[in-house]
Amino acid sequence: MRIRFRYWFRLIGAFLVRFRVVLFASVVFGLLFFAFLTYIMPRAFSSSTEYVGVTGRYRTDELPVSILSLVGEGLTKISEDGSVVPGLAESWETSEDGKVWTFHLALGRSWHDKSPVTASTIQYSYEDTTIERPDEKTVRFILNSPFSPFAAVVSRPTFKRGLLGTGEWKVTAVKLASQYVERITLKNDKNQKRIIRFFPTEEGTKNAYMLGEIDTIADAIDPAPFDSWVNSEIYEHVRRDRIVAVFFNNEAEAFKGPGNKPLRQALSYAIEKNQFKGPRALGPISPESWAYNPLVKDYAYDLERARELVKDISGVEINLTTTPSLLPVAETIANSWKEIGVTTNVQVVSVLPEDFQAFLAIYDIPRDPDQYAFWHTTQTSTNISNYSNPRIDKLLEDGRVTLNQEERKKIYLDFQRFLLEDAPAVFLYHPISFEIHRK
Repeated sequence: MRIRFRYWFRLIGAFLVRFRVVLFASVVFGLLFFAFLTYIMPRAFSSSTEYVGVTGRYRTDELPVSILSLVGEGLTKISEDGSVVPGLAESWETSEDGKVWTFHLALGRSWHDKSPVTASTIQYSYEDTTIERPDEKTVRFILNSPFSPFAAVVSRPTFKRGLLGTGEWKVTAVKLASQYVERITLKNDKNQKRIIRFFPTEEGTKNAYMLGEIDTIADAIDPAPFDSWVNSEIYEHVRRDRIVAVFFNNEAEAFKGPGNKPLRQALSYAIEKNQFKGPRALGPISPESWAYNPLVKDYAYDLERARELVKDISGVEINLTTTPSLLPVAETIANSWKEIGVTTNVQVVSVLPEDFQAFLAIYDIPRDPDQYAFWHTTQTSTNISNYSNPRIDKLLEDGRVTLNQEERKKIYLDFQRFLLEDAPAVFLYHPISFEIHRK
């Protein structure tokens, strides 16, 4: 037995010595081939598809900028502080009266079909605006009236006909249900697909995730119940471009006119705003904006001050209306107002009611500090608080026609200061949105 073992040992040893070069080369080749099959080949030839769920109903011309920005870009872009920077246009200028805006396209840009980006292929359309194209590198907008935020307006992504953009992702299919987008399919140069599905409610989006119809929920308000699922990952994003606020109906008897300002202020003082999940919001403009004013009346929690303001007011009863996702916040506010003797009835609705006393909602902050649509007396369809103040109207009007940014900044600093003093709304916090991913 020992002799046979020695025989095989010597035989194998002699074989290894004689063929050592061939064996070494075979091992190296095998390792390289294994690496190719495991790492290189899947990345080169396989495609991955991600199914994303988004809450909301959108027509093709109303898709969120967050989605459009994957596919294209505008003539300009908006930086983190709200400043306007070059996009498809490398430069621009405006006339002294602010009515004519001329944009000069950057060289070497192409659409997804490889055709060059030219003035004739840029697709924008605005009411009361004439568009001229003096040459293929110049787009000129002639407005009926001065409008200083116009450079920010054309930051919205533009496309060649057929949703052909200039971004990383290309639209390969769009499915409509009636006039609303049900599904949009995107693809990039890495052969990756992203199929975005739209659902009318967040509950519907969550049901699709539970059923495995989508892998990701984008921009959820509430992560439950997936924050307790072991196979789900939750990512939080502070949305400083949004504010949760209570809008008072300034035509309702309880809040109408300057004589009721003490009640509006008292209701703001009575809420401990730091208890909510999200950084405190001081006013209607994002703290990241170049026009933000931190030196406004902050209405820090002060029950004594709130009670003093309403000591001569009795029998106040308020109906606080909100959406299902903000019901816990509304109930917290109702308990806070009860501390100063204000009875509050909480009502839940799915859409903005035509008639309300106080409405708790999340609203998107405009990318430019212009807030004419929200607070000017004439804007009856978008000024949901029915707010009217001649001083605020004048500031908003001036902010729209002033071209110099430093002068505009002074206007909007005053706008925030006077608006907060008047308290037509309670600005609570910047909400947190959640991305939910299946592991």
